[in-house]
Amino acid sequence: MAAVVGTRDLRPAAGLVLQTLTVAACYFAAGRLGLLRQLVVEDAVVTPIWPPTGVAVACLLLYGMRAWPGIALGALLVVMSITSLQPAVIGTLLGNTLAPVCAYLMLRKVGFRTSLARLRDGIALVFLGALTAMLVSATVGACLLVITGKLDAHSFWLVWLAWWVGDAMGVLIVTPLLLLILQGTRRALNLRRWKEILGLALIAGVLIPVSTHSPMSVLFLVYPLLIWAALRFQLAGSSLCALFASVSATVAATDRSGPFNHLSSVEVMIKLQAFNGSMALTALLLSAMITEQLNTRRSVERACQELVEVLAHLTAGEPPPGPPRVEGDRGKPGELPVPEKKRPVSPTGDT
Repeated sequence: MAAVVGTRDLRPAAGLVLQTLTVAACYFAAGRLGLLRQLVVEDAVVTPIWPPTGVAVACLLLYGMRAWPGIALGALLVVMSITSLQPAVIGTLLGNTLAPVCAYLMLRKVGFRTSLARLRDGIALVFLGALTAMLVSATVGACLLVITGKLDAHSFWLVWLAWWVGDAMGVLIVTPLLLLILQGTRRALNLRRWKEILGLALIAGVLIPVSTHSPMSVLFLVYPLLIWAALRFQLAGSSLCALFASVSATVAATDRSGPFNHLSSVEVMIKLQAFNGSMALTALLLSAMITEQLNTRRSVERACQELVEVLAHLTAGEPPPGPPRVEGDRGKPGELPVPEKKRPVSPTGDT
């Protein structure tokens, strides 16, 4: 009996350890993917999109504060894979762990819903989860580079900007997609529209690489696809389209091809981040607004249907309404009342 009780007591701890290792593995895998494409800004290596921040925020939103040890462990594994463990690295780990935690706490404070079915949820994720919370990691990381002498003071703001935008892009692009995947995408994609899905995928597969690698500046051609995907498939379609476009643009920027050719490192960084940021904002906010409107319409239709059913239930079994009856009516139901004849009254009052 004691052995059985002890086994049951170990189950929550074993589940927490497994969850921590899973979060750490996902964070590490996302970090290695992010390191595949890098930009050099003022002798500092930055990543245009840092996917681990999106993974961290999504895990915190789904699993709560229990996920932070896995985030810290994953960040440590990513840093150790590229450099040795130093005092400055510990500060960077602290910033990379604290930023997603701040994002989670602020989003929970405003009542954020992971379904992203309201416009206010999209706005909260943009301005609180991405733009505000990621100030922590960018500020801590850039300050440590200056303090340790790895970055000149006059280059602080440019590196800080690149760091901040890269972390924010990870939240804007990766977090919504992970929330969809981990909560199930069957509700999001209507597979009965498979012909339209196939057509959108084929057009995006051709148009996005052409627009991001063409020597002519035609990046704006991506936006009609985003609008189409958001209108017809909401967040599932727009997030996938935005992810594909962002990856394609990042590859073109790091290869200095297409519209990013003959640009300086700073110009490449600014142009790429402006494109990724505006595209992610368009996809997220537009899909959230459309989803909210569709949910409101469904709620109104459901309420009208329930009202019709209630009225039908109330009128069931009752006789059909006839003409109004007045007091003194002794006729049959449905007949008009016959007024009673009054007897003439004599002047003396005798009848």
